[in-house]
Amino acid sequence: MTLSRRAFGVAALSGLSGLVVAGCSGGDGLPAAQGQNYIEGDNTVVQWKPEERREPLEFSGTALDGTAIDLSQYRGRLVVLNTWFAGCAPCRTEAPDLQAVWQEYSSRNVQFLGINTYDTAAIAEGFHRTFGITYPSILDADSGAAMLALRTYSPQATPTTFVLDTEGRVAARASGIVEPSTLSGMLDDAGADPAPAKAPA
Repeated sequence: MTLSRRAFGVAALSGLSGLVVAGCSGGDGLPAAQGQNYIEGDNTVVQWKPEERREPLEFSGTALDGTAIDLSQYRGRLVVLNTWFAGCAPCRTEAPDLQAVWQEYSSRNVQFLGINTYDTAAIAEGFHRTFGITYPSILDADSGAAMLALRTYSPQATPTTFVLDTEGRVAARASGIVEPSTLSGMLDDAGADPAPAKAPA
């Protein structure tokens, strides 16, 4: 299978993985940012042409409020999946940008879904409150169902962001912190609806 790669202006860092420089708590009540024991992304973006995409992803999980979420309920929309946990320093860095892109694209046939890979519901909820996240996240630490479904796309780096096409197939993957312009480009290329026309001033 041939992979098409576009960087959208984001320079790729050398090496596939590395350890994050040790961080510290920002006094927000969340766990201290971890400086080890997880893989940092290399800021590369991979895109798959429609004819190269594999079978639709299938998984379900429990949202932070206890609601059951099945990925198939989002068929017909583009879906952004973002892996994260509260002690991940890069996840904290990108959280406001993800929320901003979500606000921009939520009316453009796009759904965001976070995949929390480590925390309890209380800690994950605290992260959502701290960073004003309004899209849902599921808790995947116990079942691992979401990460298992993504295993062929190398989601080990935290964070990793995926864009699924309207059929539920992976269309693009960004490893590490994803810049807003990069994620917007991934969504536009995957077929997001045009931005609503602005009313005349």
